[in-house]
Amino acid sequence: MTLTKSDLVQQVYKNHETLTKLQATEAVEALLRLSKNALISGSDLLLSGFGKFNVKHKKKRLGRNPQTGEQLNLDARRVVTFKPSGILRDRINRGE
Repeated sequence: MTLTKSDLVQQVYKNHETLTKLQATEAVEALLRLSKNALISGSDLLLSGFGKFNVKHKKKRLGRNPQTGEQLNLDARRVVTFKPSGILRDRINRGE
């Protein structure tokens, strides 16, 4: 199962009786916008009790096409990694 943005909006709306559906949508959109902007600018994003998103820089390197075996030049790039918090990792392993 995949949790979608509309699922998040629905859960925020359902768990906060004072919010309208539009306000719940705007709240989720605002959180995602702030998160994306932080990562785009190269900042890390730490959500206590959840985990940390890091922007890592990968250098230019040689790679290989696994289907043909042909060598390729891979450009330098930035990637986002995620490290779950200890709390989240423990809860996932307990199946909560």
